[in-house]
Amino acid sequence: MYTLYYSPGTASMVVHLALLEIGCPYRLEKVDFSTDAQHSPEYLRINPRGQVPTLVIDGKAHFESAALLMLLAERHPEARLAPPVGGEQRAAWYQWNVFFSNSLAATYRYWFYAPDLGAAEHTPLQRLALQQRIESAWEMVDAHLQAHGPYMLGSEFYGVDLLATMLMRWARNMPRPATEWPALRQLAGLVRARPSWQKLYELEGLTEW
Repeated sequence: MYTLYYSPGTASMVVHLALLEIGCPYRLEKVDFSTDAQHSPEYLRINPRGQVPTLVIDGKAHFESAALLMLLAERHPEARLAPPVGGEQRAAWYQWNVFFSNSLAATYRYWFYAPDLGAAEHTPLQRLALQQRIESAWEMVDAHLQAHGPYMLGSEFYGVDLLATMLMRWARNMPRPATEWPALRQLAGLVRARPSWQKLYELEGLTEW
């Protein structure tokens, strides 16, 4: 059985969605950010970064959401979260997972946590630069989806679509939400209609898109 350390609506969301798509047994351990539990000595012993998610597999802790998504896809090929190994779409699967992790999730981290940039608050120039970087990435993804969608790898759903939609959700209160791009809005609608998304909202107590 897997154990997922999570906090509602955070980067743990994509791993929780993947577990629901797979349909395997798992246990949830909520990390209470309101009490700074992610920086407690107990939690830092399993995840020295003090972040979620952490996924415990066979007694060993692993972290980084995109890596955990790829790991679960490989451990459960029957769930079809990834294209077959050696198939023509496998390279694109790796590419987009890493893109979303490096080019979007990492930038969002700076958008939401100004202290990571060394100050209590963003300067106006920092805020604008981060906004432009995020919007530029979404512009590229929307163009890709318009040419090759409706899903990230074409006509079929894969786990990378969960990662994309989680990150779109994070943009809901930004100056330009990701769903203002038409192809991104279409992808978000397809993923949000899935039973896994509905079940996650119930389990994590989420209400906002």
